[in-house]
Amino acid sequence: MSTVPGLESLVDQTISVITNDGRNIVGILKGFDQATNIILDESHERVYSTKEGVQQLVLGLYIIRGDNISVVGELDEELDASLDLSKLRAHPLKPVIH
Repeated sequence: MSTVPGLESLVDQTISVITNDGRNIVGILKGFDQATNIILDESHERVYSTKEGVQQLVLGLYIIRGDNISVVGELDEELDASLDLSKLRAHPLKPVIH
C-alpha cells in the first residue's frame, strides 16, 4: 500500500473525501491501491443545504474510484462530534473543474 504517499498513515482513521462532483463522504479508510481507489467503512455522505441542516445519508462499506477524488483529509473526530450538523447551513459544493 505504500504507493500512495500520505494515505498509508490514514488507514483505520476517519477521513473526509470530496469528490469531483462535489460530494462530501466521511468514513473510516480501510484500504487503497496504486490508482488511489479507496475503501471506506461506516461511511456516510453529508449533504449541505442553505435551507436546512446537514443531511447524513448512510452508505456503509463504500468504494470511491481514484479518478473521482479531489481531496482526502483526516477528520478531527473530537471537533466533528462537537458540531451540531442540524443547525449548520452551507451551499453545496460545486463540481471540480480540472
